[in-house]
Amino acid sequence: MKAAGRYRYLFSPLRIGPVVLRNRIVFAAHLTNYAEDGHPTEQHAAYYEARARGGAGLIVTEEHSVHPTDWPYEKLIHGFDESVIPGYQRITAAVHRHGTPILAQINHNGGQASGMYSRLPVWAASPVADPLFREVAKEVDHAEIAEIVAGYAKTAGHCVQGGFDGIELQCSHSSIVRGFLSPATNLRDDEYGGDLQRRARILLEIVAAVREAIGPGRALGVRLCGDELINGGTTIDDAVEVARMVEATGHVDYINTSIGVATSTLYMIEASMHIPPGYALFIPSAIRKAVELPVVGVGRFKDPLQAERALAEGHCDMIGVVRGQIADADFAAKARSGHADDIRLCLSCNQECVGRMGLNRWLGCIENPRTGRESVPLPRPARSRRKVMVVGAGPAGLQAAIAAAGCGHDVTVHERADTAGGQVRLASTVPSRAEFGDLVRNQLAECARLRVTIRYGSDIDAAAVRAAAPDTVIVATGAAAERPYWAPPDAGQVVDIRQVLDGSVAPQGRVIVVDEIGFHHATSVAELLADRGAQVEVVTPGMVVGQDLGITLDMENWCVRAAAKGIVQTTDCLVTGVGPGSVTLMHHPTGRTRQTDADWVVCAVPAAPAEQLYLELKALGQPGVRRAGDCVAPRRAHAAVIEGQRAGEAL
Repeated sequence: MKAAGRYRYLFSPLRIGPVVLRNRIVFAAHLTNYAEDGHPTEQHAAYYEARARGGAGLIVTEEHSVHPTDWPYEKLIHGFDESVIPGYQRITAAVHRHGTPILAQINHNGGQASGMYSRLPVWAASPVADPLFREVAKEVDHAEIAEIVAGYAKTAGHCVQGGFDGIELQCSHSSIVRGFLSPATNLRDDEYGGDLQRRARILLEIVAAVREAIGPGRALGVRLCGDELINGGTTIDDAVEVARMVEATGHVDYINTSIGVATSTLYMIEASMHIPPGYALFIPSAIRKAVELPVVGVGRFKDPLQAERALAEGHCDMIGVVRGQIADADFAAKARSGHADDIRLCLSCNQECVGRMGLNRWLGCIENPRTGRESVPLPRPARSRRKVMVVGAGPAGLQAAIAAAGCGHDVTVHERADTAGGQVRLASTVPSRAEFGDLVRNQLAECARLRVTIRYGSDIDAAAVRAAAPDTVIVATGAAAERPYWAPPDAGQVVDIRQVLDGSVAPQGRVIVVDEIGFHHATSVAELLADRGAQVEVVTPGMVVGQDLGITLDMENWCVRAAAKGIVQTTDCLVTGVGPGSVTLMHHPTGRTRQTDADWVVCAVPAAPAEQLYLELKALGQPGVRRAGDCVAPRRAHAAVIEGQRAGEAL
């Protein structure tokens, strides 16, 4: 209770209509891609149950479609189909076992969709093509509007039968209701278009219909967009007025908030680590001043202290903590019990949550292998305690140690450097990527909890392994920089990004950064060098620099920062040679070559696996030898963590 006192506001109860919350932490709605054939699954139930067990005050599920014309992505729950009810009942029963209320978010995405799955035209307020889907919508007539409203009521009724404690209406970043509310997408001149009162008419009709469907014994919330961040779109003043209209109905119990449009400005809805925490607080703060209803604030809250401060300052009444509870299902329980330092802090890297959604894969987490696999049984404790040696304290080695120690083994990690983290530690030295270092901090905290021994300055070879006589060796020695074929061995001005990050070189003047990986490697180092005064040009054979930044929602802000810092971006070009003070580039589509001046060339190119120790041990017949991470094949941190987990669990 001491910690609950520290977070006096966060762990105080709150009533939203007929529902009482034990604390103010909301696991707000977000996509998971766990649905199968339009139905909720056992994975949904296990996923939400884990957060209920972990102490969340309120859970709001991902959206449920209210009409067959709404099918913007494959794995959407079809709430309009009554066959979803048994799945709903499994979810609510699992969550209610832990005393946590759970609401269902219901929605129609409107014109922010395509007919690819439904084979039907998408419906919207006006025939305005969404910038992502680029499909012109059908403007709904009055009969179709009535059909949509009835779909909300019908779906809400299914949710009641499914045992949900209430409904949240998604009227914010991706919704037909948002489309009606926004002057940018509502071009109508009838009673559903024009001034704000008429644009809000469909929302008020839906509110009335849903309240009638669920009755007075269940909570009803509305999630509003406070600022679309697009030309001619909804502003905070509009959102405040709509909130007042919603409250005036007497049917609504709370208001949730959002920022941005899910296709035009999605990078501000699910902001990466480049955006400061609490960046969207101005929205709930303004709405809370205008209404008496409880208001939810969102916007990259990753630790309980941030959430407590927002509540204490009066910006909102509840805090949406989504990625924080994706990374650590026990976020709330750890904070309440005085173990906030043990929370596995979200990195806001967006790689395995947002990024996987963009690739049509199920939601996971870069640092938590259990996320997305809660329905899979945990491994059984080891029958016999083994002596496990892990070589390498990067993300793969540390995760292998965590998994092995969690199964009951005696684990020692050997790291030849004087600190843990490997390439993650280097990557986090870039100021704008500092939060990425929380991955290692979190792993080290877990190792300490599990009493894993870590020995630094311990350079292990095959003889040292044999002398230690472990039962199992997990090799996680990472990867080594690979010199590109076009760089002569004596070309001292050609260096790897690691040399820049570890301070062994300090490129100045005109610097060419070669991006053959397409992620943060080149762009973060380019920014670092530009900040130090270098003239930087990033050259890539791809169609865009840092092409994979798109799926983590980092592309837009990278481009803004690059322009502000004078970083030149050159695409479709291969480096084919270097000479004194120059680089030869070949334009990939045409085959034409040209030379450009360069004092330094910094390479972000594929690395080589540091696999010698593993191969030596295998050749010597060392029993129980495994490997994980980049020494298998150089990839990104999520692969290292997953492989480390598998290696440790397999003992």
